[in-house]
Amino acid sequence: MTSVSTPGAAEPPVAGPVGRSRPDPSPPRHAGPSKEGPGIRRVAVASCMGTTIEFYDFFIYGTAAALVFPTVFFPALGSTAGTVASFATFAVAFIARPVGAMLFGHFGDRIGRKKTLISTLLLMGISTLLIGLLPGAETIGVAAPIILVLLRFAQGFAVGGEWAGATLLTAEYAPPGQRGLYAMFPQLGPAIAFALSSGTFLFTGLALGDTNDAFLNYGWRIPFLLSIVLVGIGLYMRLAIEETPVFRAEQEARRSAPAAEIEAPRRLPFLDALRYQAKEIFLAGGALAIMFAFFYMGTAYLTSYATSKLGFDRPFVLMVGIASSLVFGLAIVLSALYSDRFGRKKVIMVSCAFSVVWALVLFPLLDTGSPIAFVLGMMITLAIFGIAYGPCGALLPEMFATRYRYTGAGLGYNFAGVLGGAIPPMIAAPLAASYGGIAIGIMLAAIGLVSLVCTAALTETRDRAL
Repeated sequence: MTSVSTPGAAEPPVAGPVGRSRPDPSPPRHAGPSKEGPGIRRVAVASCMGTTIEFYDFFIYGTAAALVFPTVFFPALGSTAGTVASFATFAVAFIARPVGAMLFGHFGDRIGRKKTLISTLLLMGISTLLIGLLPGAETIGVAAPIILVLLRFAQGFAVGGEWAGATLLTAEYAPPGQRGLYAMFPQLGPAIAFALSSGTFLFTGLALGDTNDAFLNYGWRIPFLLSIVLVGIGLYMRLAIEETPVFRAEQEARRSAPAAEIEAPRRLPFLDALRYQAKEIFLAGGALAIMFAFFYMGTAYLTSYATSKLGFDRPFVLMVGIASSLVFGLAIVLSALYSDRFGRKKVIMVSCAFSVVWALVLFPLLDTGSPIAFVLGMMITLAIFGIAYGPCGALLPEMFATRYRYTGAGLGYNFAGVLGGAIPPMIAAPLAASYGGIAIGIMLAAIGLVSLVCTAALTETRDRAL
């Protein structure tokens, strides 16, 4: 039995043993299917809005974990242990993300990108709303942190399915030679979301004045409750877009081809992804691990470090977060554009190389206690993250065949989340307490070296067909 080469496949099957096919690791140069026009622009805006909402919900948790949750949900543990426990719940979401990538990837590859993305948006919105309504430990005792962990797992589960689908929407619609440009739009979501989350906490705190009790009792809940409004807007926009042309072409080719020429699809697309492209999944995870480590450092840990260790007040730290998100967004735009010109791999390697050096400089700079040093530390950390984040929206979809692209891209991305986003949050606070900030820098530099090696081992994907 042989396989049919379908119009949507990123990596056309080649002959193998009877009953099997495997993707060709060197697919030909080929133009994408879409043309510029209102359709692609609508998809770009919808994907950006969707990831903005998802990551707004994700970020407000990180901000609350740094500023509020040690007191509200872990009051009996003390300052350092409470912070460790709080960031452990933050890390839970990164562990949940590969599970979400497998489940939502399954449906995204079987029933379509659009329907799956509507599900991830609703799950994230409901989970975030429930966190905003959750009583603290003083009210319901140990049940409060347990429920918090479960809701955080649901948030990570949703984001695990969100990112791959949102990038596939734009990458599979993008015109020839502009996949990096259009895949940039969902990547801008985290930058906008970080500004929104920091701004919401800032204005909530200012509206409540200097009353810390009011902020701890109910003020921190307002950003979580407001997220439901954004979810409504995002749901409306996602319902208005169509399924991607690449996925439609893949489905049409399978329906119209003679039955004898079609390899029976696996019940679980992630088995195909692991069967044919496990190497790409794990290399992608290693290559993007430092990106997630810097993501965590810039958006959550430095917020906690600045208030608890450096003594900066909350409004100043949040304003720096808003300003840094602008630098973050600019780095995403420029790196995505340069990836269309020079290739995804080269741009990501630049980020990895900078990260190794910057990781060793960051905490000695912060520990000077200078406000300017903190501003530079936050901005440069997020800029280095942005340099890698811009191209990866095109890189990962280009690495995998259409029939399991949602699953493969999601697994690679979220495996990186476990390596770089789950482990550092759990060990950063005890490292800093025992050995000082420089120990965190050494840990980050080691992750950066791993990412540099894995990125060097990747194959350039800029000219691949989808």
